[in-house]
Amino acid sequence: SAPCLHPQSPRPCEDYWDEWKRCRGLRYAFHHYYAHGERPQCAQWREDYGACRAWESGGDAAAKVPACEERGDRWAKYAPVWTLRKSPPPDWYLPLDQNQPE
Repeated sequence: SAPCLHPQSPRPCEDYWDEWKRCRGLRYAFHHYYAHGERPQCAQWREDYGACRAWESGGDAAAKVPACEERGDRWAKYAPVWTLRKSPPPDWYLPLDQNQPE
């Protein structure tokens, strides 16, 4: 996600550092590769941390600080696994045949 202009930093800078360290961890990398088929991109967390520190040290209101939406759009490129229903199935109230073999 692109940085945005804010009069104050949206999060403490340590949060960006912690996210960067977590992103570089073996457990997270393995999970991300298993779930998405690609290695996680951690460079943006490091850039966001640097931008946050620069904002804190300069206090410039026009400084670029990271992530207006807290990176909520990073999952937008992944399609949902299931399609959502508009209404329940017509026979939703009937008992399930749990004791009968299929």
